Amino acid sequence: MPNPLPYKKEYDRLTDEEKQLLEINKKSITDFVEQSPSVSDVHYATRNAHAKTYAVTKGTFLIDKNIPEELKPYFDKEKYDLIIRLSNAHLKVMKGKRDVPAYGFAVKINDEKGNVIANFPLVNFPLFPINSVSTFLKLFTSVNRFFVKKWSSFSLLMQILKVIPSTVTASFVKNIFRLWRKRNDFFLSFDFHSVGVYRLGDYMMKIKIKPQSVNKHFGKKLKVKNAVERYLKEENFTADVLIQLCYDLKDQPVNKLNVEWKNSTYIKIGEVKIEKNNLLNSNSCDSELLSFNPFESKIFFQPVGKIQKLRDEAYKVSVQTRRKINKLLKYNK
Repeated sequence: MPNPLPYKKEYDRLTDEEKQLLEINKKSITDFVEQSPSVSDVHYATRNAHAKTYAVTKGTFLIDKNIPEELKPYFDKEKYDLIIRLSNAHLKVMKGKRDVPAYGFAVKINDEKGNVIANFPLVNFPLFPINSVSTFLKLFTSVNRFFVKKWSSFSLLMQILKVIPSTVTASFVKNIFRLWRKRNDFFLSFDFHSVGVYRLGDYMMKIKIKPQSVNKHFGKKLKVKNAVERYLKEENFTADVLIQLCYDLKDQPVNKLNVEWKNSTYIKIGEVKIEKNNLLNSNSCDSELLSFNPFESKIFFQPVGKIQKLRDEAYKVSVQTRRKINKLLKYNK
């Protein structure tokens, strides 16, 4: 295996201006989560992204016996327990409408004692349209304020227009067309990606989960949630876990998320397996209390990059607000 590029803290460093914008954004997240029951017309506080849960299930991560020697120290067990949440990326729980095919496959990896090793929130689109931290924070703040009716749609539109230039890359356009062609395919037939970069010890990686032998036409006439639940009750699910390593920032950029990595071969490190009929109650308060914050991972699996760094504070604020409200709801029934 070639020598991967080592992780450096400078990849994560925010400017003073970006830190100030992050504080404003955190306040907008708190406001959104506090008002999310009325925004989504539900009886609990939702996440401020991927609000709609399709399913929560148990799974297993089986380590491939042929992974490179250099990677074995990070996967020293034959298998690990998983909790998996399948979701839609919309901030609002949409009801009675066709869901946009923006899907999430969030994975929590636990050891034999139930301690969290890593959280990886994966999505079915491999790229992110914004490289500028300031642009992203301003957009995300305006989206939150729009949904809690504290800011106009004109202000939101102005922020969206600033994003458009960074979507005009060959990688982004190609993947938009790919998603469009698959827009009606079954949820579990999609590949799921880390989008951002993560540490693998001193290395840096991107992650992809690639399902094996899933019928893309499964549950064609059902709503997405019903199709997912039916599949997981009746079928076993298996997917390859693949990673790319960073060798050169020119070909595998850390802070440029609107282009695909090239010249980095996928390495299979294992498989995700979900045995049929292992569903948990996705409507329970306990499921809504679950967090898949990647910064709760062990140090050698932490996120890397400036956009990723924003997740740290944003996740904390969102989770703390959501848990405060939902625990009150849970214990005051």
